[in-house]
Parts: sequence; C-alpha cells; structure tokens
Amino acid sequence: MSLSLSFSSSLSILSPPLLKPTSIFATTTPLHSLSVKSSIDKDPASTSNPKPNTTKPSSWVSPDWLTSLTRSLTIGRDEDSGIPIASAKLDDVSDLLGGALFLPLFKWMNDYGPIYRLAAGPRNFVVVSDPAIAKHVLRNYGKYAKGLVAEVSEFLFGSGFAIAEGSLWTARRRAVVPSLHKKYLSVIVDRVFCKCAERLVEKLQASAQDGTAVNMEENFSQLTLDVIGLSLFNYNFDSLAANSPIIDAVYTALKEAEARSTDILPYWKIKALCKIIPRQVKAEQSVTVIRETVEELIAKCKEIVEAEGERIDEEEYINDADPSILRFLLASREEVSSVQLRDDLLSMLVAGHETTGSVLTWTAYLLSKESSALLKAQEEVDRVLQGRSPSYEDVKDLKFLTRCITESLRLYPHPPVLIRRAQVADKLPGNYKVNAGQDIMISVYNIHRSSKVWERAEEFVPERFDMEGPVPNESNTDFRFIPFSGGPRKCVGDQFALLESIVALAIFLQHFTFELVPDQNIGMTTGATIHTTNGLYMKLSSRPTNPQLVPPLHLDCMSKFGIHSINKKLIPRAASELSESAAKSTRMESQVKHAVLVKVMGRNGSRGQDTRGAVHSSWIFATEQLSCAAVGIK
Repeated sequence: MSLSLSFSSSLSILSPPLLKPTSIFATTTPLHSLSVKSSIDKDPASTSNPKPNTTKPSSWVSPDWLTSLTRSLTIGRDEDSGIPIASAKLDDVSDLLGGALFLPLFKWMNDYGPIYRLAAGPRNFVVVSDPAIAKHVLRNYGKYAKGLVAEVSEFLFGSGFAIAEGSLWTARRRAVVPSLHKKYLSVIVDRVFCKCAERLVEKLQASAQDGTAVNMEENFSQLTLDVIGLSLFNYNFDSLAANSPIIDAVYTALKEAEARSTDILPYWKIKALCKIIPRQVKAEQSVTVIRETVEELIAKCKEIVEAEGERIDEEEYINDADPSILRFLLASREEVSSVQLRDDLLSMLVAGHETTGSVLTWTAYLLSKESSALLKAQEEVDRVLQGRSPSYEDVKDLKFLTRCITESLRLYPHPPVLIRRAQVADKLPGNYKVNAGQDIMISVYNIHRSSKVWERAEEFVPERFDMEGPVPNESNTDFRFIPFSGGPRKCVGDQFALLESIVALAIFLQHFTFELVPDQNIGMTTGATIHTTNGLYMKLSSRPTNPQLVPPLHLDCMSKFGIHSINKKLIPRAASELSESAAKSTRMESQVKHAVLVKVMGRNGSRGQDTRGAVHSSWIFATEQLSCAAVGIK
C-alpha cells in the first residue's frame, strides 16, 4: 500500500500561490464533484443494505472472520459502528501482497460502498472512499495521527518531519517551510528545473533520431533525482548520465515500508533477524546508501557556511552561488542536531524524487493515449514560450498543460492511499463510529475515480477543470481532489512539485512528440507512488523549436499564407488525416500535402495563389497547428 510518507507532511504556506485563486473551483460541465450532497449520504438502496458477505467466497487474505477477530483483538468490539465488512477473493491476493493494493480497494468500494472494514495481515483498517470523511479525518489532526505510517517507515525517515508528531512536527515544519519561498522557487525554475529538463532533451535526441524506444519512466525518475539533488543540496547526482544507486535504494526502502504495513508479525522489530533475513538486509543496505549520501552533503555545506560566517539577513533569503534548501537551513543558524537535519532532508529527498517522477510518467502516458490533448498542450507550449525555456512567470499561462497534470494527478494520485490512526473515539460523517486506535485508510485513488464524485470518472478530461479558475486543490474541490493530502499535514512541497512537473513537461513537449510502443502491458504497482510494472516505453520524434520557424496560432497562421477562409466542418477529419500521414512519413510528397490541404481549405484562398504556399517549411509542425485548430474551433 502506498503510505503517504508525506508527501503529506506539512502545511503548505508558500506565498503567493502558484496561480492566485480568483473564484471558487469550477468545471466546464456540471460534475458530481461539485454537488452539495456527498457520496457518504446514506442511500437506502446501498448503504443501509450492503451486499451480504455470504455471497462472496472468503480467503485467508481478508475473510470476514479475520476482520472481526483482528477488530476484537486490537481495538475492542464495536458492532454498532455501522461499517460493512469486506471479504477478499483469492484473485485479490497478488495485489494485496506486493502488488497494487489500491486496485482491490477500488473494487470493494463498488461492492460495499464508500466505507468498509478490511483485515490486512494482523491489522484491521477502515477504508474510506468519500470526500466528506476524508475531510473530517485530515482536518482533525489532533484526533488522527500518522500512526502506522510512522511505525513502518521509521527505519527510513527516523524523526524526519515526514512522520514526526506533536511538538517535534510543529517545530520542524516551522523550520522547513520558510525555505520554499517565492524567490527560491523563481530562481530554482531557471537554474535547476529548466537546466535539468534540457539535459534530458539532449539525452533523448539520439533516440528520437534513430527511432529507438526509450523507457520514459526511468528517464523521468533520473530527471527528478537530479532536480531534487540540486534543489535540496546544490549537488548534481548526474543520474541522467549514469545510473544512480540512490534511485534503487529509495524504491527498495519504500517497498519495504509498504510490506511492513501488512506483515503478519512485525519481526523486523527484532534487530538480530534484520541481519539475516534477505529482505531486511537489502532494506538496511538501501537506507545506509541514502543516509550516508545525505550526511556527506550536509557536512560539505556546513563547512562552507561556517567558513563564510553566513547568516540569513532577509525573509526571502537566497545564496546566489548556492540557492539550495540545505544552504538556507544552515544559514538560519537554527539549533538542530545533524541527525534531525539529515532526517528532514531525507524526507524531502524521497518525497520530491518519487512523487514528481511518477507525475511525469503518468501524464506522458495519458497524453500519448489522447492525441488531441497532446496537440493542444504542444500548441499552448509553442504559443506561450515561442521556442524558449519557461520562466517562473510563464507557468501561469500554461493553463491547459497545468490541467493535464492535475487531471493526471486525479487519475493516478501519489500516493494513492493515506493512512491515519484515530487517537480518540470519534464519529465520522454518516454516523459511522470508530474507536481509539483504529487505523483509517483514505483511498485517494477511490475518491478520485468514484463515479459518485466525478462525471466520466475514469476518463482523461483536462477540460473538466476551468481554465480561467484556480488550480484545483483540496479546498476549492471540498476534498474531492486531494493528491497532496489536506489539512494541517498537507504536503509542504505541493507548489514545488507542481512547478517542477509543468516546467519539465513543457520542455519535453516543446522538443518531442511521442507515442507508446505497441502491445505494452502498462500494469501498476506501488512503492510510495504508483509505478508501472515494466516501464513506460515510447518512441520519440523531434519537433522544431526555433521561434523563427514557428508560425502563429491556428487561423492567424493560415491568413499569413494568403488563406482567408477555411471549411471548418472538414477540419477535424482532415486534421486527423494530416496527423496520421505525418506520423507515417516526415517527408510527404508535395502533391499529397497539396491534396489534403485543399480538402480543408477548399478553393477559397487568395485568387491566383496556389494553396501549396501554405505548406510551411516544417510540415510536422504545420500539421500539429492545423490539428490544434480543429480542437480550438467550436
């Protein structure tokens, strides 16, 4: 299971917001997500008479008797809780044990409703798939703590703010958040986000030229490790040039934390066993690699800060030579142990690397499946950037691309599951009761894909988010959209992650068009985020980026070449033909180009002017522009 190793660890108080909200969140079509009624409102046809467990064959994974037993042993009896009990089938075993746990959770939501009980190993969870309950749990930090997450991941995060509680969490949050100020983000966009994305483009050019398939999940993971290394430590892991052991170490450690959450016995608490059991040995080795790397980087930076006598002298302080978060924290001269600083930075390293890499992977996947969205995003990038790399100020104008990323986060949230533990007995919305000690599993994946929350819930529809409204978050969607969690422990780096994703994807789309390698099985598995099971293989084609070669948008482009009217009804079909033809050959015969263009433009160009004059020097780019025109014309 994904553990929200926070990725949801602190208040996000970055100022100002990435896109300043001007109105309440809206959509282009009425969505259930904006309905006042929550899916937790009991429906006599569903929640008052849930499907009887006897109709579902039980298994040793989560039979109803095991759920009842673990509930009695761990938190006492609560027969009046009103929460139905889920029972797994044997075919759910692989996903529950080392696969993609969120997938059977989704299936059981459809069987049992937006709240149910589930036994996983020795533990009994209340699984929540409703925005109203998620809002209640996440906002009431005093009543709900990290609990199980802290227990199973302490071996990795130590006392870092990702899992810290109480006064320690408050103190560490107060120390870390100021480092993510607006000036820092502005500088880091240019000096880190853009530069790393440009290095990725350079690396991929050879594959684009010779048609070699590339694993974009691997490449995006390498990119985001380099970004977080420079942003946090001013250190280049250079994983785009050579594989970094950090990537494998982080993934191994997170998979171990996930496995511990459902282990039948917590044998990993016995140190002697951890030295002989292969899985534990591998996990310990991975943590050692990560910790030693972070400790070395802290020591080097501390030497420099001490030698220069550096101190923070302004609210949005940044060192021109080294704008990293580590430099800011050391220059603040806060009284903090090296171990605590290491654990805090390690939390940010793991979260920042894993989360953004997954966001880029799944957004690229979705765009490759929806060619009209890909072309529309590329058109926007070309129009806004005019061939240059994006600046901090440009991001607010990349509205459609931002919505593509937020829609990707809706369909593939990172993490897909958040876990909390009730500190006191409580009554949830819908009049469901939980006892103190009860583990709550908030299925972000379920909420984001529930047909009771969203229209066309399982479709990729970036336009569902109003282009002129604020970027969706937990507040303006009333907790229907919670990829960065919500409440006091909302992700501290939400704006950092969103900025990084927008910049990286903009530069990628600027330079390449892409398609999936056919016949791939894009399965899902989890670490702290959703990964593919076997990689994401794509074939890339280079795009022109010289602004001198880029025509203006849509119809303006056509008029420049003497074409003053267009048969709009024929554009979608012809644009599709153009895209298909261009994909087959980048050097179509001029006669074919002419014939297809005539189909679109008719004979209504300037008198005496051959429509071949509209053929731009870059046929691929002209094709994309025309396709975008089809999307844009109503």
